[in-house]
Amino acid sequence: MSADAVSAAALLGFGFGLGLLLVVRGWRRSGEPAPVVAVRRRLLSREQRARLGRRLAVSFAAGLACGALTGWVAGGLLAAMAVWSLPALFGLATVDQRRLARIEGMAAWSEMLRDTLAAAAGLEQSIVATASAAPESIRPQILELSVRLERGEGLATAARLLADELAEPTADLVLAALVLSSQHPARRLSSLLGELAATARAQVAIDQRVDAARARTRTTVRVVVITSLSFALGLVLLNRPFLDPYDTFAGQLVLASIGGLFGCGFLWLRHLARSDDPDRFLGRLEGPAGAPDRARSASREVRR
Repeated sequence: MSADAVSAAALLGFGFGLGLLLVVRGWRRSGEPAPVVAVRRRLLSREQRARLGRRLAVSFAAGLACGALTGWVAGGLLAAMAVWSLPALFGLATVDQRRLARIEGMAAWSEMLRDTLAAAAGLEQSIVATASAAPESIRPQILELSVRLERGEGLATAARLLADELAEPTADLVLAALVLSSQHPARRLSSLLGELAATARAQVAIDQRVDAARARTRTTVRVVVITSLSFALGLVLLNRPFLDPYDTFAGQLVLASIGGLFGCGFLWLRHLARSDDPDRFLGRLEGPAGAPDRARSASREVRR
């Protein structure tokens, strides 16, 4: 097989895998409301486009290199998918730490708002005044909220956009209180913000205990993934004749099936190692059929 044919085969295989990935992601997102999809697209283009572009380029290069080295279309596809998935498999602890930092930041910012409101400042003025001093983990988002308010945008709309940007249920509780207080007279907002800050810190303590319990599972995931990939790479580099049966069309189908089974196993290990995200609060507050009980109770608490 010539080098051009190998490169073309690897390119076609990578394109097929990328198309399949996009189809699956589109199918998973098809049931989401249009505003949520629009916000996610905006956030993706602003914050994650460069990082995803780098991952896509590295995955593409890995697929081409593997296809050129082995002459396998399935091998190039599997290599590209493996390189694309490795950051998600190895970055679970980093994601959890960022989430905990956001929750802790919301707790500190809630206390800042509470103290500023106690000085007889208005809600929107308090948000603007505390934006520059917000904790570093959420400061860019709070500064953007402040800019929206200074441009004349309504607090309810700006807070909901911030909730979608943070995508954190604990932050939804604080922002829901702000939304409700902007729409109804709020008599106990300061005390409610203090209680929500205490709740957020209690959530951080719980998540830290859960994270410590899952540390062994994460280590197991890394060991299994590294061992499997190292073994496959060692066979390709050190014992190529052993893999000659995969040069045939039937061998490529078998290789794709084996790679698919390994991929499913890695996904299951990732599912075991990560914590399930709790349900969003503020998004459900906008539901058409009536808000959940927690929204109604929060509304009553703010009005008192």
